[in-house]
Amino acid sequence: MIAVGDLTVEHTVDPVGVGGDPRFGWVLRSDVPSARQLSYRLTVADRDGTVWSTGRVDSERSVDVAYEGPALKPLRRYAWTVVVTTTAGDAVASGAFVTAVTDGDWRGALFVAGPPETIAAPLVRTAFEIDGEVDEAFLVVGAGGLARVELDGRPVDDGVLGPGFTDYDVTAQYTVVDVTDRLQPGSHALGLELGRGFYGMRGRNTWDWERAPWHADPCARVLLVVRGADGERVVVSGPDWRTASGPTLLDDLYAGEDHDARRERPGWSTPAYDDGEWMPAPVVDGPRGCPVPQRQPPIVEGDLLEPVSVTALAEDRWVVSFPRVIAGWVEVAADADDGAVVELRFGETLRADGTPNYDDEKGYFDGRFQTARLTLADAPVRWHPRFTWYGFQHVEVRARTLPALRARVVHTRAPRTGSFSSSSPLLDTLHELTVRTILNNLHGLPTDTPKYEKNGWTGDGMVGAEMMLLNLDVHELLAKWSDDIAASRHGAGAPEVIAPHGGWHMDWSPAPTWHSALLLVPWEIYRQRGDERVLADVWADASDYLRFEIARAVDGLSDTTLGDWVSPETDAGGGNAPEDTRIAATAFVIAMCDAAAKMALVLGHEVDEWRTAASAARRAFVREFWDADSGEVRGVGDAGYRQAHTVLALAFDVLPEADRQAAADRLARDVVERGHHLSTGALATKHLLPQLTRYGHGETALAVALQTTFPSWGFWVERGATSLWEHWKEESRSRGHYFLGTLDDWLYADVAGLQAVSPGWRDARIAPRVIGTALSSASAAVRTPYGELSVRWRVEGGEVTLSCEVPIGVRAEIELPGFRRRVEAGRHEVRVALD
Repeated sequence: MIAVGDLTVEHTVDPVGVGGDPRFGWVLRSDVPSARQLSYRLTVADRDGTVWSTGRVDSERSVDVAYEGPALKPLRRYAWTVVVTTTAGDAVASGAFVTAVTDGDWRGALFVAGPPETIAAPLVRTAFEIDGEVDEAFLVVGAGGLARVELDGRPVDDGVLGPGFTDYDVTAQYTVVDVTDRLQPGSHALGLELGRGFYGMRGRNTWDWERAPWHADPCARVLLVVRGADGERVVVSGPDWRTASGPTLLDDLYAGEDHDARRERPGWSTPAYDDGEWMPAPVVDGPRGCPVPQRQPPIVEGDLLEPVSVTALAEDRWVVSFPRVIAGWVEVAADADDGAVVELRFGETLRADGTPNYDDEKGYFDGRFQTARLTLADAPVRWHPRFTWYGFQHVEVRARTLPALRARVVHTRAPRTGSFSSSSPLLDTLHELTVRTILNNLHGLPTDTPKYEKNGWTGDGMVGAEMMLLNLDVHELLAKWSDDIAASRHGAGAPEVIAPHGGWHMDWSPAPTWHSALLLVPWEIYRQRGDERVLADVWADASDYLRFEIARAVDGLSDTTLGDWVSPETDAGGGNAPEDTRIAATAFVIAMCDAAAKMALVLGHEVDEWRTAASAARRAFVREFWDADSGEVRGVGDAGYRQAHTVLALAFDVLPEADRQAAADRLARDVVERGHHLSTGALATKHLLPQLTRYGHGETALAVALQTTFPSWGFWVERGATSLWEHWKEESRSRGHYFLGTLDDWLYADVAGLQAVSPGWRDARIAPRVIGTALSSASAAVRTPYGELSVRWRVEGGEVTLSCEVPIGVRAEIELPGFRRRVEAGRHEVRVALD
C-alpha cells in the first residue's frame, strides 16, 4: 500500500495568500519496506482548466518542487494534484492554494485611519451589497499597526494581533482571508478596530519604538474581491468609509490596555448599524514599506487555564494565580456595575508580600507597566485585551467585586512536530518547559520575554533556532524573521541586535555573536528543512555584512559588546561573563565564514573568499588564545578557567584537530572539579553538552544535565519553575526566556540519537551517545520534510534494543556501540550487547 498526503504549498497546507512562484511538497507513506519514489507528475489548475503541468519527472524529490508555469493571477484559487509513482505502486492526492495581491495592485484601496488626535483605538467600517451568488471572495487587510477585522459582526478568522510586525519602512505585511462562505446575496458590512502595536506606540520605552522612523497613528488598507457568475465586485477602503473612537481607550504593548465597556457600540460591524454620526475616515499615507503577504502563521488563542488559587489581600484586592507562566491575557467575566473599574496587574512571580511582580525594575518604560483597566457597564461584561499580551502567572485584581478570570495562552500557531521522552523525569520536565517557553515567545517572530521586551533579539533566536525547528512548525516564522534581520541593515554594515528595529539609539557595535543570526538562522532552516530559497533571500545582505565584519577585525581577531551573556557569576539582571570577549567574537566570525562557504556552495557562488577568511581567523585565534601545554583556551582578563572559551572553540572546529581531544578533556575536568556544574551563559550553553559527548565525556554531560544544585536546569525545577528563566540565579528578572534551554538540542541528537546529516534530513544518523549511563531508555521523533523519523531505545540485562521508523525519502544509519547499519524507509529493530 502507498499513500501520498500532507500536501503543502510554501510549507503550509492549503495556504491563502501565497506570493511569488510557489513550491510544492508531499509526504509518502507505505507499509512496503524500503519503498521509494520513482517519479511524479504535478498539475496546477484554476477554474478554467490546467495552468501548468510538469509532465512525468523521474526524481525522488518531494520537497520544494518549484512552480515553473505562466504567471499566476492575483487573488485566485488554484487546485493542484500530484501523481506519484513508487516502488510500491502509484498514489494521487490534491490540494489548493490562493494567491496574494501581485505588483501592488490594490485596486485603488487607500489607507484609512481613525478620528484625528484620538488615543482610543479607532473603529472604521463600511457597508456594501452583494447582488448575486458568490463563487469566491477574498479579503485583504494591510495595516500600520494591528487590525481586528469583523464581517457582519463576527471575526473573519481566528487570528489575533495581526498583521505581522516588520520594519514598516522596508516591508508591511498584509493578510488574505477566504470569506467565500461568509457572503451571500444581500447586505453586508466590514468593520476594523485598529491597534497601535509597534507602529504607533505612544509611551516612552528604552527601545525608542515611540519615535521609530515610521511612527504614526494606526491605519489600515482593505480590499475585498468577490467573484460570481455576474462578474467581479470590489470593495476598497477610502474616504467613503466611516470612523469613530472605540471602547479601547489605551493600548500599549508594554503598559497594557484600558477598555470602557460603556463605550461599546453593539452591532457596529453589521450592515444594519447606523453610522450617521460617525465621521468620514481620514485617508493617510500608511507604511512606506513594500506590501508583502504575511508568510508566517497567525497568532492565535491557545490553551485556556483555570485559576489554581485566589488569595484575598484586602477587601478590594485579590491575587489570582494560574498553573504556569504563560504569554497571553485573561478573559474577564464581570457582573453589571456601571462605572466600576477593575484593575489587573500581571506578574510572573510573587513578591515577599504575596503580590505579583509587575514592576519595571530597569526603568525601561514611562509610567505604568503590565496593567489592564476595565470600566464596567450596566450590563454583564465579557472582555479580554485585544492589542497586547502579557507575561504572567499571577494577577493582582483591584475591584469592588472580584470578577471571574481565566488565563488564555496566546502565540503564533506552531503545531508540535517533535517529541522527546526518557527514563529521567527531570529531563522530560526540562523538555516540556523548554517547548512551553519557546511558545511563550512566538509572536510573529522569536521574542525576548513576553513580559519585559517582546523584541526579536538576534542572539537569542540564533541559539534557539535548532530546538525551535526540532519541536515546532516554525519554518515560515523563522524564514520571515531572517528577512527582518537582513532588513535591519538598511543596506550597509552590520544588522541590528534586535529585528525588526525601530531606530533604537543604543549602540551595540560590534556584536558579531548576535549578528551571526543573519547567517546561522537561515543555515539552520536549510539544514533541517532543506529550504534553499531562504539562503538565496539573505545572501546579498549576509555576504556583504560578513565582509564588513572581517574587515574590522584587528590582527584577525574580532570583539563584541555581547559575550557569553548571563553566565552564572553575572548579575541576575544580565551581563557578560568575566572573560575575554574577543574569543567568543572570533569564534562566531569563524562559524559565519564556514556557514558562508557552505551557503555559497549551495547557491553556486565562489567559496574561496570565505574559506580563506575562516583559515586566517583560525590561525589568529590559535596564535592568541590556545595554550597547547595546558590544553586551555585563555584570554586577557579571564576569571579563571572559562568553559565557554573551549566549548565554542570545539563547537566551531577552531582548534587544530590534533589538539581538540586535549581541550575537551580539560573542559571535562573543569566540569567535574565544579561538582558537575556548568559555568556557561547563553552562547556556550547550547554547545557544552554536545561537545562533551562528542569527545567521549557523555557521562559527564549527563551528570550536568541531571544536576539540581546551582547553577543548573534542575535548580530551576527544584524551585518550582514552570518555564525557563533568563538567568541561572533564582533572582532572575524574567521567567520567560528560552535561550538557556538549549540542552534540548542535545536531548534529541545525543540522548535519543536523532541527527540530520544532510539538508532536510535526506540523510540521517540514529546514534544515541549516552547508552549505558544513568539513563535506561529514551525516545524521540522529528517531523522531517519527508515525514516523521522516530527512535526508541532501552537497556535491559546488558543489551540495548533500538527501534526506529524511517520515512520514505530518508536514508538513515544506525550507530550503536560496535554496531553500524544503513537502513531505508520502514520500521527497524536491532539488539546489541553492551560491554
